[in-house]
Amino acid sequence: MRSVHSADWTALADEVNEYGCALTHQILTPKQCQGVSALYEDVSRFRSTIDMARYRFGSGQYRYFAEPFPDLVARLRAAFYPHLLPIARDWAEKLGRPAPWPDTLEEWLEMCHAAGQTKPTPILLRYEDNDWNALHRDLYGDLVFPLQVVIGLDRPGADHTGGEFLLVEQRPRAQSRGTATLLPQGHGLIFTTRERPVRSKRGWSASPVRHGVSVVRSGIRHTLGLVFHDAA
Repeated sequence: MRSVHSADWTALADEVNEYGCALTHQILTPKQCQGVSALYEDVSRFRSTIDMARYRFGSGQYRYFAEPFPDLVARLRAAFYPHLLPIARDWAEKLGRPAPWPDTLEEWLEMCHAAGQTKPTPILLRYEDNDWNALHRDLYGDLVFPLQVVIGLDRPGADHTGGEFLLVEQRPRAQSRGTATLLPQGHGLIFTTRERPVRSKRGWSASPVRHGVSVVRSGIRHTLGLVFHDAA
C-alpha cells in the first residue's frame, strides 16, 4: 500500500530498536477501518473463532481469517513484510542467529507450509466491556517472523475506553519494562513477536517480550492483527 511504503521506515526502525514497538502514521481511512470491522459478522470469512475466556487467555473473542483474504488484509500484509525484513535480519545478525527469511512474503510462507505451518494467521479481534488479553506470544510453530503489526480499527475515547496495547519486556538481569500504547484509528503498531536484541556487557542479549491488551472499560474495540508466519 502506498501509505505503508511512504512511512519513515528509518525512524520506525530506530523506535522499534529502542522500545520494541513503534506506532505508524494513519495507514487506513475511517471508512476502511469500518469495512474491516464489519467483516467480523461474516463468519464465512474466517477459519476459526477463539473464545479467550474458554482458554484462559483473558476475555473477548478473535477470529482467524480464512483464505482467500479480503483484498485490503492481503495487501497490508504484503506491504509491511519488505520493510520489516531488514529489521528482522539486523536482529538475527546481532544475536548471532540464522536469518531464514527470504526477500518476499510469498517465499517465506512457502517455507512455513513446507514445515507444516499451513494455517493462515491474520486475525480480527473484538473486545467489549471488561474484556482483556493476557500477556502472550504469537508463535504457532518453529518458524517465526520476529515482528508483527496490529492496526486499530475504532476510535479510542469515542468507540471505547481503556484497551491499551501492552508490551512487557523481560530485560536481562533487571526488572521487566512495560509499554502501553493507545491505538489511534487506522494506525499500525509494529511490535516484537518473541524477543529482541538489547545491548549488554557481553555485546547483545535476547530480551524476551510478551504482549496483551488492558481491560476495555466501555464500548467495543476491534483490531486487525498481521502475523507474518502461518500456524501449524
